[in-house]
Amino acid sequence: MAPLSSFLSILGALVALELTLTAASNKADQQPQKPLLSSDHVCQHPPYKVTMVSKSPLVIYIKDFITPEERAHLLNITKDTFTRSGVTSKGKGGPKEDHRSSLRTSQSTSVRPDPIVKCIESRALNFQGYDIPPSHLEPLQLVKYAATEHYHYHTDWFTSPAHSSPSLGGNRVSSFFAYIHVANDTTGGGTNFPRLDPPENERWCEEGIVDCDEAYEKGVTFLPVEGNAIYWENLLPDGRGDERTLHAGLPVRGGGKVGMNIWTRQGDVPGYLRGV
Repeated sequence: MAPLSSFLSILGALVALELTLTAASNKADQQPQKPLLSSDHVCQHPPYKVTMVSKSPLVIYIKDFITPEERAHLLNITKDTFTRSGVTSKGKGGPKEDHRSSLRTSQSTSVRPDPIVKCIESRALNFQGYDIPPSHLEPLQLVKYAATEHYHYHTDWFTSPAHSSPSLGGNRVSSFFAYIHVANDTTGGGTNFPRLDPPENERWCEEGIVDCDEAYEKGVTFLPVEGNAIYWENLLPDGRGDERTLHAGLPVRGGGKVGMNIWTRQGDVPGYLRGV
């Protein structure tokens, strides 16, 4: 039988090794996620989880829709490309894009379609079924909100025929809004749908999906959670815009967030708008 001192020495070495591995693991967890390399990318979709929020209008909450690696990649390729976000408005000569409107004070940028972005696009298409071709997607758009910035109540579907003409792909059938980055000190900045009926089960609050501190009459406010997304359909069966999809990016009180819009049109979006 081995001496007790030898056994204790071995036990001490094993404990020290476990502590070393745990410390290394914790250190790795604290490191920022490295962006993916497009040249080495193999498109694989994460096992995301969907939860029905509303059947009419159709609104679905999606957990873990965008992976940490994809989020890091999106932030990396759009670095220093953000400009003041625009708002579609009616001018004397027809609809125009207003980049100084107080209704929308964020910054935004379009995302170039590299292999990683195309993988995200294919995920968004597959989520909606297999009958929608990639040509119906607008370019992905990242939107950055700093403290005090917001986007007032609006719909994603267009009220102006000039912005929803067949030559532009028609109107926006559906929307995804995904959270790409949320600073640790972020307060406020939820996505509010004032015309949705708030869910009553407390799990929505416990799982950090809905801001249950908001008054019932304010509808549903989704909390910004990295990697998660909201999906909704914008149009009624007859093709008219659904007023119940009115929503807002509430003011960020502290910290900041970056979101991503994925919009699907009724028909083909012109190549020059899709960046191809």
